[in-house]
Amino acid sequence: MNPAFWDNRYATADFVFGTEPNDFLRACAGHIPAGPVLCLGEGEGRNAVFLASRGYAVTAVDQSATGLAKARRLATERNLALATTVADLADYAIQPGTWAAIVSIFLHLPPELRARVYAQAVAGLQPGGVLLLEAYTPAQLAFGTGGPKEVTLLPTLAGLRGELAGLDLLIARECERDVIEGAGHSGRAAVVQVLARRGAAKL
Repeated sequence: MNPAFWDNRYATADFVFGTEPNDFLRACAGHIPAGPVLCLGEGEGRNAVFLASRGYAVTAVDQSATGLAKARRLATERNLALATTVADLADYAIQPGTWAAIVSIFLHLPPELRARVYAQAVAGLQPGGVLLLEAYTPAQLAFGTGGPKEVTLLPTLAGLRGELAGLDLLIARECERDVIEGAGHSGRAAVVQVLARRGAAKL
C-alpha cells in the first residue's frame, strides 16, 4: 500500500475508522507516563486526538497527507494541539530516548520493515516509557472484518516478542474481540495486543 491508496481511501467526509479511540488504547492509556507521545501510521487521527485530550504532546506520523489533514481538523474541532508529520515509515527515523510512549494501532507493515520500525521504537522510548500496540493476526483472514489480506503483513505474538526485545511485556496476548471502529473495522476480529515498558535507566 502506498500514499495514493490511503489518500484515496481517506478522501471522504466520513472518518473511515471513526473518531473514537481504539478500545485497547483507551483501556491502557493510564499506563502512559507524562511526556511526548508518538503515534505511528496514525491515519485520520482518532487515537492521537484522544491522547492530546488527555494532556499529552502528540506527534502523528502517516504517509497520507489527506489522512493527517483530517487529523488536524479533528484536533481543531476539539480545541486540541496536534503535531503531524507526513512520512513513509521506511524513511522516518524515530529518535532514540525521546518518547514517553509510542503507539502502533492497526499498523501492518512488511516483515523486514516492521522489525526495523519496532527496533527503532524500542530504542526511541525514554526510560519507563511504554509501547502500546494492537494489530490483526493471521487468524483475521478468516473473519474478513478489516485489515490487509496478505498474511505476511499480519504479525503474531511470537514474532513480536522478538521484535520488541528489550522491553518488559506487561500485556502480551492474542485474542478474539469485537472491533467496531468506523466502517473500516467492523465485527469479530483476531488481534494481538501488547503493552510493553522500557526499564528505568540503571544507576
